[in-house]
Amino acid sequence: MERTVCSKRFTESGHLVSHSRIHSGQKPYKCQVCDKAFSLSGNLNTHMRVHTGEKPYKCSLCDKSFSRSSNLQRHKRVIHSRPYYCRYCGMLFKIHTELKRHVRAHSNAKPYSCRHCSERFRWLVQLDAHLLKSHSEGTWFTCDICQKKFCSKHDLKVHVQRHEAVKPYVCCECPKRFYTADELRQHRPEHSEYKHYIFGIPDTDLPIHYTTSSEQTLTDTIKLADRENPLLRACI
Repeated sequence: MERTVCSKRFTESGHLVSHSRIHSGQKPYKCQVCDKAFSLSGNLNTHMRVHTGEKPYKCSLCDKSFSRSSNLQRHKRVIHSRPYYCRYCGMLFKIHTELKRHVRAHSNAKPYSCRHCSERFRWLVQLDAHLLKSHSEGTWFTCDICQKKFCSKHDLKVHVQRHEAVKPYVCCECPKRFYTADELRQHRPEHSEYKHYIFGIPDTDLPIHYTTSSEQTLTDTIKLADRENPLLRACI
């Protein structure tokens, strides 16, 4: 069967009826707790878990549970597919080169030097920004909406998303959405009992200082991680 609005075809009339609600905006399935409405009964059933606290999707690799199958898959991808961890802050990485690059945040290494002056930088993006701002070398990226200028395409893209209210980064533990991966990374520890181990401390140019208690907590957590997942490899 064919839907004339968008030319999609369906083998069963019930699927066509459900799909047509996307175009009509009809939402016949209403939540009795908060009055939210949905076009599909399955979406209402999933939503009800927000109120009941039910989390039927259990991770086979740890004791976490989730209300949505997609959140479980995202959890496995984010948490259990990153075998390399930093011994300084516990952040996890998929590949060793990412870990090596991250470790610079904990050291004074600045491998990128300016060819025009004596300035040195930890990250290539910092060097590019310096060349643009201090030596007029490179190209500014301008927002068409407000004319604000940025040093990189990525920064411009993130900025435009704020104009358009686009939040592509979704928390796998709750419905919250964020503009940037860094904002999501800062939010995630709210759900984690292993705050330092799993998500660590955001990269920064400032020196990181641990108190005696936080050092011990980090050490204990990494020991726990080693015991629970022997595939984790420490940064040396």
